[in-house]
Amino acid sequence: MKSLSWMSIARLGLVQAMLGAVVVLTTSTLNRVMVVELALPALVPGLLVALHYAVQLSRPQMGFGADLSARRTPWILGGLAVLSTGGFLAAVATAWMGSHPKAGLALAVLAFVLVGLGVSAAGTSLLTLLAKRVDETRRASAAATVWVMMIVGFAVTAGIAGRFLDPYSPARLMMVSGTVSLLALLVSGWALWGLEGRTAAPAGPAARPAMTAARFRQALAEVWAEPDARRFTIFVFVSMLAYSAQDLILEPFAGVIFGFTPGQSTQLSGVQHGGTLAGMLLAALAGRRVLGVGFGSLRVWTVWGCVASCLALSGLAYAGFGGPAVAAHWPLRANVFVMGVANGAFSIAAIGSMMALAGRGREAREGTRMGLWGAAQAIGFAGGGVLGTAASDLARAVLGSPGPAYATVFAAEALLFILSALLARHISVASAALPPAAPAARRGTSVVERLS
Repeated sequence: MKSLSWMSIARLGLVQAMLGAVVVLTTSTLNRVMVVELALPALVPGLLVALHYAVQLSRPQMGFGADLSARRTPWILGGLAVLSTGGFLAAVATAWMGSHPKAGLALAVLAFVLVGLGVSAAGTSLLTLLAKRVDETRRASAAATVWVMMIVGFAVTAGIAGRFLDPYSPARLMMVSGTVSLLALLVSGWALWGLEGRTAAPAGPAARPAMTAARFRQALAEVWAEPDARRFTIFVFVSMLAYSAQDLILEPFAGVIFGFTPGQSTQLSGVQHGGTLAGMLLAALAGRRVLGVGFGSLRVWTVWGCVASCLALSGLAYAGFGGPAVAAHWPLRANVFVMGVANGAFSIAAIGSMMALAGRGREAREGTRMGLWGAAQAIGFAGGGVLGTAASDLARAVLGSPGPAYATVFAAEALLFILSALLARHISVASAALPPAAPAARRGTSVVERLS
């Protein structure tokens, strides 16, 4: 099977950017419109976003379906079509809430279900295609390329759409959302045209005429029985729980403890995202040698990225426990930037490891494995946001002070990152099919050891 060129990887990155463009409007822009323009409780968009994560528990089934068909392109395009439809309907529902709240909310529930299904089908199949068709030495760089393009898609869409949304009106909201959804589908279709090529139907156990619930459960059980797949699933869940628990409390922490204005706290999030982007670009060097200098393996970057994330969160916890005297001199922006770098580095290295592990084990189960890990990520990410805010509220009620309350959550996240690092140390990212003459294959060395 022919490996993907860098141009093909960039085309898949463009598809990921289009996927992100629809999602960022749905989960961020509509969130703001519901809370500010429509004066709805923040719980409404919060529950809708949680719903779209919950629906992503369907990722393993989506991946299994793609395994049956052997081709990923129809699943990516089909998922994007469902996602684009859901994104546009979400905008229609939000506009409708202004005059018919109950009907608008009912339509919003349907729309966010479609968004979750679309992300599951398109995102899982896109990652699986990358895993199957990218050379081992390019995996970290390919993951960084795709994710950086997704972040660029977030930023460009938010900036351009924001300009066209002012002055706000329901009609403008629907026009902008519809345009973004249509462009995402058209651009993705162009980027995927002829990229995958012809693919033979799988000859393994997944080569069956139809997908049934029993066959899916069997496939999922087979994947879960694989030690590496099971360990990596647990690692993804724990690390995503740690990664996302600070999302909803970082800005309030900066406001309450450091006296940041709303504008300053928003800029702080920009500092964090900038650090994340820098960490992703650094981790793209994993497994590569430049001018004879090795830049470490995927496992090394994953483990130490988790350790660095723990240290950065420990700094935030120290500032929270230390009170005003410490906060007055603590370099919060630098601390948050370092946290972003560490988060970006470990996440890209973990995605590279995911791509390497997807082809291991039972034949024709790549999509099912990717789906299982995607579901673990969705659960961890959704749970992190809920648990982070709930834990800070509980700690504040018990401790009676916001500083120690936030610090307690950051400290708990730091411990979760240490647990993630320990889990990552025991994940063997061994190659599925090394050339017989490769020295590493003869020694039985794992990919991460061979690349470092």
